[in-house]
Amino acid sequence: MRDDLREKSIKAIWLNQPTEIPPMTSKLIEQRSRELRAKTRRKLIGTAAGPLAAGILYVYSMKEFAGLRQVLQLPFAFALVWSFAGLYFLNRGMWSGVMPGDAGLSTGLEFCRREIERQRDLVRRTLLWSFGPVMLAIGTFMVALAMVERGIFHGLPFLTVFVVWIVSWFVIRFREQRRLQREIDGLKVIEMENRN
Repeated sequence: MRDDLREKSIKAIWLNQPTEIPPMTSKLIEQRSRELRAKTRRKLIGTAAGPLAAGILYVYSMKEFAGLRQVLQLPFAFALVWSFAGLYFLNRGMWSGVMPGDAGLSTGLEFCRREIERQRDLVRRTLLWSFGPVMLAIGTFMVALAMVERGIFHGLPFLTVFVVWIVSWFVIRFREQRRLQREIDGLKVIEMENRN
């Protein structure tokens, strides 16, 4: 009986303790916003890798496969032009977004959500405007290897790495999109709670 009473009083004390909810201050939101913005900028700078990869493969193939220049020139030129157009379309409207200075909690959350949405949109656009031209350039290079006598056997390790890279690229992008969508949904919930 005494143990029951003691247990109930401990339980009552435990349940009546104030819970500490970590405050989401405007400073924390501003810091998170700056981190998100820096991450978006790094991703945008990384979009230059598409034209660079297409250009390197173009120059290397024109030098290495001199006998196939007539066949390879058009696909490589198209991949290069496509990748430069992709640079424009990937970066269009992505460098804007003024950081709210001393704005309230709602505005900071809204900025974070918009920044994450920009990252999600960038991941979606990358498939068409960056990955596509690189795939065309690599595919053209693989065709050139196959056209050269016994070249496909020398290119087999490259083909294996290429296939593994494609699969891992899609897995990574799919996971990244899901993570970004979860973050967006979480911020929308916090914004709704903040409005009430």
